[in-house]
Amino acid sequence: MQKKALVTGGAGGIGASICRALAADGWDVIVHYHTSKEKAHALAAEIGGVSICADLCDLKQIRAMFEAVGTIELLVNNAGLADYGLFTDLTPVRLREIFAVNVEAMFYCTQCALPAMLQEKQGVILNISSIWGMVGASCEVAYSASKAAVIGFTKALAKELGPSGIRVNCVAPGATRTEMLEEFSAADLEALQRETLLGKLGTPSDVSHLVAFLASERAQFITGQVISPNGGFVI
Repeated sequence: MQKKALVTGGAGGIGASICRALAADGWDVIVHYHTSKEKAHALAAEIGGVSICADLCDLKQIRAMFEAVGTIELLVNNAGLADYGLFTDLTPVRLREIFAVNVEAMFYCTQCALPAMLQEKQGVILNISSIWGMVGASCEVAYSASKAAVIGFTKALAKELGPSGIRVNCVAPGATRTEMLEEFSAADLEALQRETLLGKLGTPSDVSHLVAFLASERAQFITGQVISPNGGFVI
């Protein structure tokens, strides 16, 4: 029987690449979206999956989504909200938005996915963080803090779920060519490229290939790890 995977934020750049990579590996993929309806529907049709809408800031909608999709064997907590600006300009509303999407949604989605995994004593949870969650970034304090929380969540949950046969890992990409980099100037992108040992920025497939590996049986002895495809930006 084909195993099911749910990818939150599946219509975005990295999310869409993850959905395609998992589908290529034989997963039955559920593409979650909130506002990107057309992209999600088109992607689901392309990979032979289904799409589902939910506002991840609303716990009721999260619970309804999981009731609709039923048992899943893989959860990829990929949905994320970026933020750029001076820390002194950060508002309480914006801070709550960032943590609601990047942290709280991850908590609630995982809670909803776990009962079936615990019953079967197997399952995989993969959380998408960021290199800035590891080392921090100037003018991205709230985002960095939220992505650091993803890392802490991964390590702690892996310890809790290991005895139940459930693997929990984290992927922390470096600078990757997605919509999140659109606010960067050409000079900023060039500087990031120069600081990367391999001399280039990452692509969504650099992330999705790693996610597909961690989701597979080839990674059955890997849990509680933070793996960063960053081209040597941080060693």
